[in-house]
Amino acid sequence: MVRALFVAAAVFTGFWPVVGLYVLAGLVMKPRPVLQPADAGERDFYGSYVSSRAEALRRLKEKFDRLEGRIRRMEDVVTRRDFDWDRRFGAQR
Repeated sequence: MVRALFVAAAVFTGFWPVVGLYVLAGLVMKPRPVLQPADAGERDFYGSYVSSRAEALRRLKEKFDRLEGRIRRMEDVVTRRDFDWDRRFGAQR
């Protein structure tokens, strides 16, 4: 709705004043989620994002670093030289 009003105002009043007001409103207004958080973890993350975006990005980076570590460990197991033998002998038992 806000974007439709923005386009209408930009067309009828001139482009630059409306763009300035739109950017100013974007900086001043507190962001709201499009979908309501489903659980406490999502609410906690959204609360941290609104209060400190740097903290939310740090938490995301930590989470993806842990996931990357898990994937690396799985790749190490699957690509090691004796993996195929372990799989073949495990199937014969």
